[in-house]
Amino acid sequence: MKIAIMAAMPEELMPILAQLGEYTQVEYAKNRYYFAKFGGHELVLAYSKIGKVFSTITATTMIEKFGAQMLLFSGVAGAISPKLSIGDLIIATQLAQHDLDITAFGHPFGYVPEGSVMIPSDAKLNAIARDVAIQKGLKLHEGIIATGDQFVANAQRKNWIADTFQADALEMEGGSVAVVCNALSIPFCILRAISDSADGSADVDFDTFLASSAQESAQFVLAMVDAIA
Repeated sequence: MKIAIMAAMPEELMPILAQLGEYTQVEYAKNRYYFAKFGGHELVLAYSKIGKVFSTITATTMIEKFGAQMLLFSGVAGAISPKLSIGDLIIATQLAQHDLDITAFGHPFGYVPEGSVMIPSDAKLNAIARDVAIQKGLKLHEGIIATGDQFVANAQRKNWIADTFQADALEMEGGSVAVVCNALSIPFCILRAISDSADGSADVDFDTFLASSAQESAQFVLAMVDAIA
C-alpha cells in the first residue's frame, strides 16, 4: 500500500521524518516530496505550505503523480468546542470550508453548485484511529473541522463558525484536501492536535504549543500507518 502523509508546515512533518530515519526526496512543482518505508507500506510525505491552494496542489500531486492510495493528514488546529483543550487529538468526521461564500446566489455558506457543504472522511480509517487511541490509552475526539484561508484569532469569528457549521475545530487545509480525495475516490483521515483556542490568545498559544502538539499528532499518525493492514 502506498500511503500519503501530509502536513501543512515543516514543524508538523519533521517529527514524522525524524521517526522514519531513512528517506529520499525529490523536488516537484516547487515543493519537496519524501519517500520512505514503514510498517510494510510505501510512504510519500510532504508539507504543502499553509492554505487551501497549496494543500490542494500537494494532495493532488501525491495521488496523481506519486500514486498514493490513501491519505493521512497530520497537523495542528484551533479549538472551537469547549470540550477541546490544548494537546487534545481530534479526527474529522466531516469537513467544511468556512470561508466559501456564494450566499448572494441563495446558497448556504460553504456550498458551491454540484458540491456539498460537508465532506465525510473515511469511516475505516477513522475506526483505525479509534483503535490506535485505545491501544495508546489516549482520548480521541471526533467532530466537524472547518477550513479557511485565515488564521482565526477572533472570538466573534470563532463563534460564527461554530454556529454556522457546528464545527469543533478549525484549520487551513483539511477541507481542501477532503475535496481532492473525495473527487479522486481516495480514502483519507484528517488528524489534528489542538494548539490554540482560536480566540484573542490564539497567536500566543499557537507559537507556544505548536511543537508539542505536532509531535503528538506525528506519533499518532505513524501508529495508524503501522495498524493499516
